[in-house]
Amino acid sequence: MTSRFTELAVDCHDPERLAAFWCEVLDFTVIDRGEGKVEIGSWVPTVEDVRARQMAPTLVFIQVPEGRTVKNRLHLDVSPIDRSTADEVTRLLGLGATRADVGQGSDRSWVVMADPEGNEFCVLRTLAPQN
Repeated sequence: MTSRFTELAVDCHDPERLAAFWCEVLDFTVIDRGEGKVEIGSWVPTVEDVRARQMAPTLVFIQVPEGRTVKNRLHLDVSPIDRSTADEVTRLLGLGATRADVGQGSDRSWVVMADPEGNEFCVLRTLAPQN
């Protein structure tokens, strides 16, 4: 038997705020919350589903006292499915994201951004149908 990738935990100061941001970005919903923690996902995981096949992981935002001090070593990549990359960047800026410079240069096909707590993520090429 192997292990399954079930959750990605993100340390943060305000789990509710980050969960709300990422729910808007990914069209996820809150599936669990507790003291200092909010879990979001595109499905409600059950033990049976996870045992049967690899499923998309959930995101768990956990409140911690310390702040982020260096560039993330792990980050999310998102691909817009119904609009251009530029239009998605504009939408995400409206949700509270910011553009980030991690030394990527200007000749890249992706855009590096940061969520409201400064965690970097990338907006990749669009997957929207091309007319």
